[in-house]
Amino acid sequence: MKKICFVTGSRAEYGLLRWLMQEILQYSDLKLQIVVTGMHLSPEYGLTYKDIEDDGFMIDHKVEMLMSSDTSVGLTKSVGLGMISFADAFEILKPNLVVLLGDRFEIFAAATAAMIRGIPIGHIHGGEVTEGSFDEAFRHSITKMSNIHFVANDEYRKRVIQLGENPECVFLVGGLGVDSINKLQLLGREELENYLDFKFGKKNLLITFHPVTLEHSTVVPQMKELFFALDALKETNLFFTMPNADKNGKIISAMIKDYVSKRPHAKAFTSMGQLRYISTIAQVDAVVGNSSSGLIEAPSFKKATINIGDRQKGRLKAISVLDCEPNANSILDALNKIYSKEFQINLSITKNPYGDGGASEKILAVLRNYDLRTSIKKSFYDLS
Repeated sequence: MKKICFVTGSRAEYGLLRWLMQEILQYSDLKLQIVVTGMHLSPEYGLTYKDIEDDGFMIDHKVEMLMSSDTSVGLTKSVGLGMISFADAFEILKPNLVVLLGDRFEIFAAATAAMIRGIPIGHIHGGEVTEGSFDEAFRHSITKMSNIHFVANDEYRKRVIQLGENPECVFLVGGLGVDSINKLQLLGREELENYLDFKFGKKNLLITFHPVTLEHSTVVPQMKELFFALDALKETNLFFTMPNADKNGKIISAMIKDYVSKRPHAKAFTSMGQLRYISTIAQVDAVVGNSSSGLIEAPSFKKATINIGDRQKGRLKAISVLDCEPNANSILDALNKIYSKEFQINLSITKNPYGDGGASEKILAVLRNYDLRTSIKKSFYDLS
């Protein structure tokens, strides 16, 4: 029996991995192991490990690694603590394969511990580019530590191969976020309003803004510019979700809390949960900020995305995505454009570059058939 260990450090990661984990439970030749870490275990971020348990999963191990500080020193220490704790977790669980998604520092710590122990790694959503964030370096580093790769687009497959990975181990499966949309029974507007205790207005925006971690001293001025733009809108309700545990994330959280406390048409949510978050995308006019969900999930609903600044620079984008600078005038221009007749026509023919779904089933098929007894030694694959 193959013991497949999934590591998740945030509500977003779990939302993407959930359906794949459920698929694994159906097979007697696979044993699911779940390790939770990062924001899942933090009261500040909603103790979202409870959501995993409420969905019927058993958590096999909890890795406490988040320091209270969100400075560069604090996050560096969190990575070090994570490596130590993941070493203990893998010693106890002894998985045959560790499955990791994405690019966060918690996942980098897990990958390092698994690689040093000699456990094969399956990496999901590699090959992508986010030039404004140090997640970029983490993602490519995890790729080099991994043995099997599941990518969301052919361009990303080529990039993983360009990094020296054997094409036979790089599988094009599409985006897991699209799977979530296809599998969830979304909430209707009235039911969603009851859950969120907040009403939709004539116009509605879902706003998620994370720190651009490779920039210095830009968090406060960029948030102020976003607020200036939002204050110029009329008859628009604002749904804010809080940032992840990134460097300077607490500054953004404090500014959002202060902003919504003075505006009855705005509300902030620490953790919506996947169902409510995806259902909200389906109901709003646009997703605003710099979250990957605006690029990966929103196009499936043919919803506009206003992508601010450089955090997601380099990712593939649908025609529903408008890039703008992190200043009030540029953001306002984009907000006005999404309601134009021309842009609404573009929305109607939007195609998601991350596929139409089915990623979970494709990944599962590879995991079941992949021979984990083969050597974890890798040869660098040259393009020439």
